[in-house]
Amino acid sequence: MSRRRRREKRVVSGIQQLPWRNVINPYAPIEVISADQVNAIIEAALSVLQSYGMKFLEPGSRKFMREMGADVDEGTQIVRFPVELVREKVALAPAEFTLRARNPEKDLSLGGNRMVFAAVGGPAFCSDIDNGRRPGTYADLCNYFRLIQSLNIIHQEGGMSFEPMDLPPETRHLDTYLAQYRYLDKNCQSYALGGERAKDSIEMACIALHASRDELAKEPAVLGIINTNSPMQFDIPMTEAVVELARAGQVSAITPFTLAGSMSPATLAGTLVQQTAEVLAVVTFAQCIQAGAPVMYGAFASNVDMKSGAPALGTPEYTKAAQASGQIARQLGLPFRSSNTTVANCVDAQAAYESQMSLWGAIMGHANLVNHAAGWLEGGLTASFEKLIVDAEMLQMMAEYLRPIETTEDEMAVAAIGEVQPGGHHFGTAHTLERYETAFYATMLSDRQNFERWSETGALDTTTRANALWKQLLRDYEQPPLDVSVDEALQVYVAERKKTAEYSQGQRIDYGIVKRPDSG
Repeated sequence: MSRRRRREKRVVSGIQQLPWRNVINPYAPIEVISADQVNAIIEAALSVLQSYGMKFLEPGSRKFMREMGADVDEGTQIVRFPVELVREKVALAPAEFTLRARNPEKDLSLGGNRMVFAAVGGPAFCSDIDNGRRPGTYADLCNYFRLIQSLNIIHQEGGMSFEPMDLPPETRHLDTYLAQYRYLDKNCQSYALGGERAKDSIEMACIALHASRDELAKEPAVLGIINTNSPMQFDIPMTEAVVELARAGQVSAITPFTLAGSMSPATLAGTLVQQTAEVLAVVTFAQCIQAGAPVMYGAFASNVDMKSGAPALGTPEYTKAAQASGQIARQLGLPFRSSNTTVANCVDAQAAYESQMSLWGAIMGHANLVNHAAGWLEGGLTASFEKLIVDAEMLQMMAEYLRPIETTEDEMAVAAIGEVQPGGHHFGTAHTLERYETAFYATMLSDRQNFERWSETGALDTTTRANALWKQLLRDYEQPPLDVSVDEALQVYVAERKKTAEYSQGQRIDYGIVKRPDSG
């Protein structure tokens, strides 16, 4: 182990954590289908788009796509995409990009073998073992942001960890964006439900980063999750968000929610075809809006429980679909987004093993963005304070697993082997003592005492220990510095927008001012 690596591990806020670092996946991705099968799925998806098309609910988008060369049926709202148009536009999307953070040391690179872990985003509820499952409040949300800032293994906030239900729905995104910049210096996702919310995230990013729109387009900072309405439908709020993001040169992570047997065919192959068709339709739309706009191939494909119709997540099917989706994304030349999921209702063994299956699929499928990587519970309805800690522990273990084995002379330790007599031990060798604190992964959460000692110290289970850890992290939290003038400018923007936000939702997009790709 090099001296540089030995210095990396340290105690943060009194809790053993890995330091902040960008995660690289050095291993070959697991390929669950052949190259021929990947191409067959892509060709089938192209055929679906050309023959059957996708429903675009926003009227202006249909008119715009007709101008771009698509075949549009206004009666059914179906847009059919010529194969040549799709291939041409998808080829314009970048294979890699970097997202700026308020702290430049925490900028994020996506693409290739690089991997970003994002916290949960979007639930309606939050939970902890003290107060149970409940509608989230703004105070809860700010505390969750403080924890995300404190956990080094989490690279990105997930775009409103849960809804602050005590704030008006028309303007709560503004308070959320303000809290993101106050309590974190990491990159934060946009709450991209509609054009106005996406636009606000872009404008506030410009303020926080002292950047003009043109500068932000060259060095993006905003990523929004764009969900299609599977099967084969693109709604108005998501259309508005894609337009705002693409125009501004910001990132659209296009993610169908396909459950085999209900929202997609009851086979993984059929689900992958439909998922790919939906992604390609929106990628084509985004590239027609602005050539070269960064996009991601998002996968959220799993199965349903055929007895109940309930979603099943963290299953073997989910894992295989994630790895196959990664293969498809790489063939298309697009960065890949996957997720950590579970349908468990509490932080128990089911929550852990389903999340571990999801993480294995995402990481060995070479996901560039693992969304909902920490905190997700109850099929995405709840963000759990304890699950945030449990997932952070699993992410740290995954990050250590991704460290390659070094074979330098010092690492192979031939002299240390010779130093120890047969039948002896290595506890006291110089080689071991040099690595005493950092030789192996030091857990943040697990209890490695024997049963007798564990019983004497309270016999705490994992969830109870996680509860104590997040409370300690909150006690030790240090707010990252934010320039007073920036904070004031953000407050002014929020106050002004609150005067008009409730009246501006759902306005139609003026496609007439969209810059065409051939206009230079």
